[in-house]
Amino acid sequence: MSPTRAGLVESVLRVEKPGLLTTIQDLGRPGHRKFGVPPSGAMDRFALAAANRLVGNPEGAAALECALTGPTLLALQPCLVAVTGADFTPTVNGAKIPLWTGVYLPAGGRLSFAGRRSGARCYISVAGGLAASRWLASASTYLLVEKGGFEGRTLEAGDSLGLGAPAPRPLIAGRHLARRLRPDYSREPALDAIVGPHHARLSRASRSVAWKASFEVSRDADRMGFRLEGPQLEVTGSELLSIGLTAGAVQLPIGGQPILLMADHQTAGGYPVILAVTRAALPLAAQLLPGDRLSFREVSVTDAQQRWRAQWLGLDEIA
Repeated sequence: MSPTRAGLVESVLRVEKPGLLTTIQDLGRPGHRKFGVPPSGAMDRFALAAANRLVGNPEGAAALECALTGPTLLALQPCLVAVTGADFTPTVNGAKIPLWTGVYLPAGGRLSFAGRRSGARCYISVAGGLAASRWLASASTYLLVEKGGFEGRTLEAGDSLGLGAPAPRPLIAGRHLARRLRPDYSREPALDAIVGPHHARLSRASRSVAWKASFEVSRDADRMGFRLEGPQLEVTGSELLSIGLTAGAVQLPIGGQPILLMADHQTAGGYPVILAVTRAALPLAAQLLPGDRLSFREVSVTDAQQRWRAQWLGLDEIA
């Protein structure tokens, strides 16, 4: 039973329309991969963290992740919200509101979405964070085992959402993240990546192709990972033992079409890992849909670390 349904938390929002795939997420549950449990959490961690900072929450507070179409939410009491990530044209009572900005939602106000313009997933934060069922110290919904979030499932019409903590006072609307600090989801991304542990197993021709080719996200794409379609890549060498995996790893299974692992990835596998998308580039990958294209751009480990630090330091400029 959810905290809200149990009567332990006062409701702040009611779900009138749930959208296609709306779940409660936070920054995940690290430290359990050795037990076969992936970190899960928001696909676009930067967008979730920014949404929380815009309403005065800790970066890892529980918020909503909405895929393809946003929900319709009715405010049961005044609250401060922010919408980040993909542009689904958010509105309050029919009037368009800005993305990446804290917005006051009065009691009786409706937050809804007029249609997708770019990206695949948007994030909705509420000052105070959302109440949620926690599993292994995280509020993230892991649908495969029905744990965390709102009873381990996607939201449904009629669900009531409560606050996880008292909202910061006063509620200050208008905080925003400068446009130059926001990821650009509107164009085909070249994802920064480092060489993987089995990059040397690629044939000479495939090593060149892996960095130069454009790949298409196939229909086989979900929170576990994206199967990519493009030039066939070849690896050499004997069969591998299973190794530990992480989000961003690019595996190459038999058949030569790579798989990019995402938030709910399997924790171990025996396919060669030829590349690894950097943490700073994963938000761009998280916003891709089947049919979208991507490429990989080689960077050093030092560059990858510096870009990740710079990206998150940008959140300190929220004003």
